[in-house]
Amino acid sequence: MTPSLHHVALGSRDVEALASFYCTLLQTSERQRHLDEAGGLRSIWLDLSGVLLMIELAPRGAERSRVEGVGLGAFLLAFRASGKERQAFEERAARLGAEVEHRSSFTSYLRDPDGNRIAVSEYESSL
Repeated sequence: MTPSLHHVALGSRDVEALASFYCTLLQTSERQRHLDEAGGLRSIWLDLSGVLLMIELAPRGAERSRVEGVGLGAFLLAFRASGKERQAFEERAARLGAEVEHRSSFTSYLRDPDGNRIAVSEYESSL
């Protein structure tokens, strides 16, 4: 049996804000919240049709570089959409302050509030 993707995790300094952004953009909901030992918010898990998007609290001082184009390791979260869904995704993104940086024939690219590169694609592969 081929394994399926269980989750994708994003570190953030503001878990609540980033989770809210993705809930609105992707029209999804929270699956679970997790607290640390002191009772503070540690993570919020979102449901993406059976795959979890885990927004995790990054430790103080954690740094990352901004990825342009293709970088080493994970460099893009791409979501599937039809043509009409792609347009609605772009409109929701604009209302959230995330402007499209680039468009190809099939895909629109933008950034979340933490600078992660994300996309919506209407490309249908033969897989």
